[in-house]
Amino acid sequence: MSERDPAVDRDRREGLLALAAAMRPELHRYCARLMGSVIDGEDVVQDTFARAFVALNELGEVPQLRPWLFRVAHNRALDLLRSRAIRAAEPIEAALEIADDTKADPVEMLMRRQAIQTAVSRFAELPLLQRSVVILRDVLDEPLAEIAALLGITVDAVKGHLARGRARLREVSAQASSAPDARIASAAVVRYATLFNQRDWDGLRALLADDVRLHQSLHAPRSGAAEVGMFFTIYAKSDRVWLTPAWLDGREVIAVFESHADQKPHHFMWLEWREGQISFIRDYRYVSYVTDDAELVLAKDARSFGRGTGH
Repeated sequence: MSERDPAVDRDRREGLLALAAAMRPELHRYCARLMGSVIDGEDVVQDTFARAFVALNELGEVPQLRPWLFRVAHNRALDLLRSRAIRAAEPIEAALEIADDTKADPVEMLMRRQAIQTAVSRFAELPLLQRSVVILRDVLDEPLAEIAALLGITVDAVKGHLARGRARLREVSAQASSAPDARIASAAVVRYATLFNQRDWDGLRALLADDVRLHQSLHAPRSGAAEVGMFFTIYAKSDRVWLTPAWLDGREVIAVFESHADQKPHHFMWLEWREGQISFIRDYRYVSYVTDDAELVLAKDARSFGRGTGH
Protein backbone atom coordinates (compact mmCIF):
# COMPACT_ATOMS: atom_id res chain seq x y z
CA MET A 1 0.00 0.00 0.00
CA SER A 2 1.43 3.37 -0.98
CA GLU A 3 1.97 5.96 1.67
CA ARG A 4 -0.34 8.94 1.71
CA ASP A 5 1.06 12.28 0.65
CA PRO A 6 0.94 14.63 3.67
CA ALA A 7 0.75 17.67 1.39
CA VAL A 8 -2.30 16.27 -0.40
CA ASP A 9 -3.97 15.46 2.92
CA ARG A 10 -3.23 18.94 4.19
CA ASP A 11 -4.63 20.62 1.08
CA ARG A 12 -7.74 18.46 1.23
CA ARG A 13 -8.38 19.27 4.86
CA GLU A 14 -7.84 22.97 4.27
CA GLY A 15 -10.32 22.82 1.42
CA LEU A 16 -12.83 21.05 3.63
CA LEU A 17 -12.39 23.62 6.39
CA ALA A 18 -13.05 26.40 3.87
CA LEU A 19 -16.18 24.59 2.75
CA ALA A 20 -17.22 24.08 6.35
CA ALA A 21 -16.86 27.79 7.03
CA ALA A 22 -19.61 28.43 4.49
CA MET A 23 -21.89 26.30 6.68
CA ARG A 24 -21.48 28.52 9.74
CA PRO A 25 -24.76 30.46 9.28
CA GLU A 26 -26.76 27.25 8.88
CA LEU A 27 -25.06 25.62 11.87
CA HIS A 28 -25.80 28.71 13.90
CA ARG A 29 -29.49 28.61 12.98
CA TYR A 30 -29.60 25.11 14.46
CA CYS A 31 -27.43 25.71 17.52
CA ALA A 32 -29.06 29.02 18.46
CA ARG A 33 -32.50 27.45 18.59
CA LEU A 34 -31.22 24.35 20.32
CA MET A 35 -29.61 26.50 23.03
CA GLY A 36 -32.42 29.08 23.07
CA SER A 37 -29.91 31.89 22.58
CA VAL A 38 -28.05 33.33 19.59
CA ILE A 39 -25.08 34.09 21.84
CA ASP A 40 -24.87 30.56 23.25
CA GLY A 41 -25.50 29.18 19.76
CA GLU A 42 -22.44 30.96 18.39
CA ASP A 43 -20.38 29.63 21.30
CA VAL A 44 -21.36 26.12 20.21
CA VAL A 45 -20.51 26.87 16.58
CA GLN A 46 -17.13 28.25 17.57
CA ASP A 47 -16.38 25.22 19.70
CA THR A 48 -17.58 22.90 16.93
CA PHE A 49 -15.06 24.34 14.50
CA ALA A 50 -12.26 24.18 17.04
CA ARG A 51 -13.01 20.50 17.60
CA ALA A 52 -13.44 19.84 13.88
CA PHE A 53 -10.04 21.36 13.11
CA VAL A 54 -8.36 19.01 15.57
CA ALA A 55 -10.37 15.99 14.47
CA LEU A 56 -9.68 16.47 10.76
CA ASN A 57 -5.97 16.28 11.49
CA GLU A 58 -6.43 13.03 13.41
CA LEU A 59 -8.99 11.15 11.31
CA GLY A 60 -7.64 8.64 8.83
CA GLU A 61 -10.53 9.26 6.47
CA VAL A 62 -12.38 12.52 6.08
CA PRO A 63 -16.10 11.99 6.80
CA GLN A 64 -19.03 13.43 4.86
CA LEU A 65 -18.71 17.00 5.97
CA ARG A 66 -22.25 18.27 6.47
CA PRO A 67 -23.73 15.47 8.62
CA TRP A 68 -20.45 15.15 10.52
CA LEU A 69 -20.35 18.84 11.45
CA PHE A 70 -23.97 18.79 12.52
CA ARG A 71 -23.28 15.75 14.68
CA VAL A 72 -20.30 17.47 16.33
CA ALA A 73 -22.38 20.61 16.94
CA HIS A 74 -25.35 18.63 18.19
CA ASN A 75 -23.26 16.62 20.66
CA ARG A 76 -21.50 19.73 21.95
CA ALA A 77 -24.83 21.48 22.48
CA LEU A 78 -26.13 18.45 24.36
CA ASP A 79 -23.09 18.52 26.63
CA LEU A 80 -23.77 22.16 27.49
CA LEU A 81 -27.48 21.64 27.99
CA ARG A 82 -26.89 18.65 30.23
CA SER A 83 -24.44 20.66 32.31
CA ARG A 84 -27.26 23.13 32.95
CA ALA A 85 -29.68 20.33 33.75
CA ILE A 86 -32.03 21.48 30.99
CA ARG A 87 -33.62 18.16 30.23
CA ALA A 88 -37.23 17.05 30.12
CA ALA A 89 -38.73 13.59 29.91
CA GLU A 90 -41.27 12.90 27.20
CA PRO A 91 -43.21 9.83 25.97
CA ILE A 92 -41.76 7.94 23.04
CA GLU A 93 -44.98 6.96 21.23
CA ALA A 94 -44.91 7.89 17.55
CA ALA A 95 -47.37 10.10 15.69
CA LEU A 96 -47.24 8.71 12.19
CA GLU A 97 -49.40 11.29 10.48
CA ILE A 98 -46.45 13.54 9.54
CA ALA A 99 -46.25 14.06 5.79
CA ASP A 100 -43.74 12.17 3.66
CA ASP A 101 -40.59 14.00 2.51
CA THR A 102 -41.52 13.58 -1.13
CA LYS A 103 -44.83 15.46 -0.88
CA ALA A 104 -45.03 19.24 -1.01
CA ASP A 105 -47.81 19.38 1.56
CA PRO A 106 -49.22 22.92 2.14
CA VAL A 107 -49.61 22.21 5.85
CA GLU A 108 -45.96 21.16 6.04
CA MET A 109 -44.91 24.38 4.32
CA LEU A 110 -46.99 26.43 6.77
CA MET A 111 -45.40 24.65 9.73
CA ARG A 112 -41.94 25.44 8.39
CA ARG A 113 -42.73 29.11 7.85
CA GLN A 114 -44.10 29.38 11.38
CA ALA A 115 -41.00 27.72 12.86
CA ILE A 116 -38.63 30.01 10.95
CA GLN A 117 -40.53 33.06 12.19
CA THR A 118 -40.66 31.86 15.80
CA ALA A 119 -38.35 33.62 18.23
CA VAL A 120 -35.17 31.68 18.97
CA SER A 121 -35.68 31.77 22.73
CA ARG A 122 -39.05 30.00 22.51
CA PHE A 123 -37.47 26.78 21.27
CA ALA A 124 -35.93 26.31 24.72
CA GLU A 125 -39.44 25.56 26.01
CA LEU A 126 -39.47 22.29 24.06
CA PRO A 127 -38.00 19.03 25.39
CA LEU A 128 -34.64 18.41 23.81
CA LEU A 129 -35.55 15.78 21.22
CA GLN A 130 -38.64 17.70 20.13
CA ARG A 131 -36.52 20.80 19.84
CA SER A 132 -33.87 19.13 17.69
CA VAL A 133 -36.39 17.50 15.37
CA VAL A 134 -38.46 20.66 14.85
CA ILE A 135 -35.37 22.74 14.10
CA LEU A 136 -33.89 20.22 11.70
CA ARG A 137 -37.16 19.60 9.89
CA ASP A 138 -38.96 22.95 9.90
CA VAL A 139 -36.11 25.44 10.04
CA LEU A 140 -33.40 23.61 8.08
CA ASP A 141 -35.67 21.43 5.92
CA GLU A 142 -33.75 18.22 6.62
CA PRO A 143 -35.23 14.91 5.37
CA LEU A 144 -36.77 12.70 8.04
CA ALA A 145 -34.30 9.89 7.38
CA GLU A 146 -31.28 12.16 7.87
CA ILE A 147 -32.75 13.54 11.08
CA ALA A 148 -33.21 10.00 12.35
CA ALA A 149 -29.59 9.15 11.49
CA LEU A 150 -28.25 12.26 13.22
CA LEU A 151 -30.26 11.74 16.41
CA GLY A 152 -29.92 7.95 16.49
CA ILE A 153 -33.67 7.25 16.51
CA THR A 154 -36.16 5.75 14.05
CA VAL A 155 -38.02 7.72 11.40
CA ASP A 156 -41.30 6.91 13.18
CA ALA A 157 -39.87 8.37 16.39
CA VAL A 158 -38.82 11.49 14.46
CA LYS A 159 -42.40 11.87 13.26
CA GLY A 160 -43.68 11.55 16.80
CA HIS A 161 -41.28 14.15 18.23
CA LEU A 162 -42.06 16.45 15.31
CA ALA A 163 -45.83 16.32 15.89
CA ARG A 164 -45.52 16.98 19.61
CA GLY A 165 -42.83 19.62 19.14
CA ARG A 166 -44.90 21.56 16.65
CA ALA A 167 -47.90 21.48 18.96
CA ARG A 168 -45.83 22.63 21.93
CA LEU A 169 -44.21 25.42 19.91
CA ARG A 170 -47.64 26.70 18.91
CA GLU A 171 -48.67 26.75 22.57
CA VAL A 172 -45.53 28.62 23.60
CA SER A 173 -45.93 31.17 20.80
CA ALA A 174 -49.58 31.75 21.66
CA GLN A 175 -48.71 32.44 25.30
CA ALA A 176 -45.71 34.67 24.59
CA SER A 177 -45.90 38.43 24.31
CA SER A 178 -45.53 39.89 20.84
CA ALA A 179 -42.22 41.61 21.57
CA PRO A 180 -39.88 42.05 24.55
CA ASP A 181 -40.21 45.34 26.38
CA ALA A 182 -37.48 47.94 26.03
CA ARG A 183 -35.35 48.40 29.15
CA ILE A 184 -33.20 51.23 30.41
CA ALA A 185 -29.48 50.95 29.66
CA SER A 186 -26.93 50.81 32.48
CA ALA A 187 -24.70 53.81 33.13
CA ALA A 188 -21.61 51.79 32.16
CA VAL A 189 -22.94 50.82 28.73
CA VAL A 190 -24.25 54.33 28.13
CA ARG A 191 -20.77 55.69 28.84
CA TYR A 192 -19.15 53.17 26.48
CA ALA A 193 -21.57 53.95 23.63
CA THR A 194 -21.24 57.69 24.17
CA LEU A 195 -17.43 57.60 24.09
CA PHE A 196 -17.52 55.44 20.97
CA ASN A 197 -19.94 57.72 19.13
CA GLN A 198 -17.74 60.69 20.08
CA ARG A 199 -14.72 58.80 18.68
CA ASP A 200 -12.97 59.16 22.02
CA TRP A 201 -10.71 56.13 21.60
CA ASP A 202 -8.40 57.10 24.44
CA GLY A 203 -11.43 57.39 26.72
CA LEU A 204 -12.50 53.88 25.72
CA ARG A 205 -9.04 52.46 26.30
CA ALA A 206 -9.07 53.98 29.77
CA LEU A 207 -12.08 51.78 30.57
CA LEU A 208 -10.15 48.55 29.90
CA ALA A 209 -9.00 46.42 32.81
CA ASP A 210 -5.34 45.41 32.72
CA ASP A 211 -6.32 41.77 32.11
CA VAL A 212 -9.17 42.48 29.69
CA ARG A 213 -9.91 39.79 27.08
CA LEU A 214 -11.29 40.20 23.55
CA HIS A 215 -13.04 37.48 21.58
CA GLN A 216 -13.96 37.81 17.91
CA SER A 217 -15.14 34.71 16.05
CA LEU A 218 -12.78 33.72 13.22
CA HIS A 219 -9.87 35.49 14.96
CA ALA A 220 -7.47 34.51 17.72
CA PRO A 221 -8.40 35.83 21.19
CA ARG A 222 -6.56 38.86 22.52
CA SER A 223 -5.76 39.68 26.12
CA GLY A 224 -4.29 42.59 28.06
CA ALA A 225 -5.16 46.28 27.86
CA ALA A 226 -2.39 47.10 25.38
CA GLU A 227 -3.35 44.43 22.86
CA VAL A 228 -7.11 44.74 23.26
CA GLY A 229 -6.79 48.52 23.01
CA MET A 230 -5.86 48.03 19.35
CA PHE A 231 -9.39 46.67 18.81
CA PHE A 232 -10.78 50.18 18.48
CA THR A 233 -8.57 50.93 15.47
CA ILE A 234 -10.87 48.64 13.45
CA TYR A 235 -13.77 50.99 14.04
CA ALA A 236 -11.72 54.18 13.90
CA LYS A 237 -11.40 53.63 10.14
CA SER A 238 -15.06 54.53 9.65
CA ASP A 239 -16.82 57.62 10.95
CA ARG A 240 -20.22 56.19 10.01
CA VAL A 241 -20.40 53.35 12.55
CA TRP A 242 -22.40 54.14 15.67
CA LEU A 243 -23.51 52.26 18.77
CA THR A 244 -26.62 52.15 20.89
CA PRO A 245 -27.39 50.15 24.05
CA ALA A 246 -29.71 47.18 23.54
CA TRP A 247 -30.95 43.98 25.16
CA LEU A 248 -30.72 40.42 23.85
CA ASP A 249 -31.59 37.10 25.50
CA GLY A 250 -31.96 38.96 28.80
CA ARG A 251 -28.41 40.35 28.52
CA GLU A 252 -27.41 43.94 28.02
CA VAL A 253 -25.52 44.28 24.73
CA ILE A 254 -24.53 47.05 22.33
CA ALA A 255 -26.06 47.24 18.86
CA VAL A 256 -23.62 48.27 16.11
CA PHE A 257 -24.98 50.15 13.10
CA GLU A 258 -22.80 50.59 10.03
CA SER A 259 -24.35 53.95 9.17
CA HIS A 260 -26.90 56.40 10.54
CA ALA A 261 -29.28 55.49 7.74
CA ASP A 262 -29.51 51.80 8.75
CA GLN A 263 -32.72 50.67 10.42
CA LYS A 264 -31.24 47.38 11.62
CA PRO A 265 -27.89 46.81 13.37
CA HIS A 266 -25.20 44.96 11.45
CA HIS A 267 -23.98 43.14 14.56
CA PHE A 268 -23.57 43.63 18.29
CA MET A 269 -21.04 43.59 21.10
CA TRP A 270 -21.31 42.08 24.54
CA LEU A 271 -19.23 43.47 27.42
CA GLU A 272 -18.47 42.24 30.91
CA TRP A 273 -17.48 44.64 33.68
CA ARG A 274 -15.51 44.35 36.91
CA GLU A 275 -15.24 47.22 39.38
CA GLY A 276 -16.17 49.78 36.74
CA GLN A 277 -13.74 48.49 34.11
CA ILE A 278 -14.26 46.29 31.05
CA SER A 279 -12.96 42.76 31.68
CA PHE A 280 -14.29 41.08 28.54
CA ILE A 281 -15.40 42.15 25.04
CA ARG A 282 -17.23 39.81 22.70
CA ASP A 283 -17.53 41.35 19.22
CA TYR A 284 -19.67 39.72 16.51
CA ARG A 285 -18.49 41.90 13.61
CA TYR A 286 -17.16 38.97 11.57
CA VAL A 287 -20.14 36.68 12.16
CA SER A 288 -22.98 39.09 11.45
CA TYR A 289 -25.29 36.14 10.68
CA VAL A 290 -25.75 35.90 14.46
CA THR A 291 -27.85 39.06 14.26
CA ASP A 292 -30.21 37.56 11.67
CA ASP A 293 -32.09 35.57 14.31
CA ALA A 294 -31.41 37.89 17.24
CA GLU A 295 -34.29 39.49 19.15
CA LEU A 296 -32.38 42.71 19.69
CA VAL A 297 -34.40 45.34 21.51
CA LEU A 298 -32.93 48.82 21.64
CA ALA A 299 -32.80 50.31 25.11
CA LYS A 300 -35.16 53.08 26.10
CA ASP A 301 -34.02 56.51 24.90
CA ALA A 302 -31.78 54.73 22.38
CA ARG A 303 -32.42 57.43 19.78
CA SER A 304 -30.26 59.82 21.79
CA PHE A 305 -27.28 57.75 20.62
CA GLY A 306 -28.16 57.54 16.99
CA ARG A 307 -29.19 59.32 13.88
CA GLY A 308 -29.51 62.74 15.39
CA THR A 309 -25.99 62.73 16.84
CA GLY A 310 -24.04 61.47 13.85
CA HIS A 311 -21.00 63.14 12.32
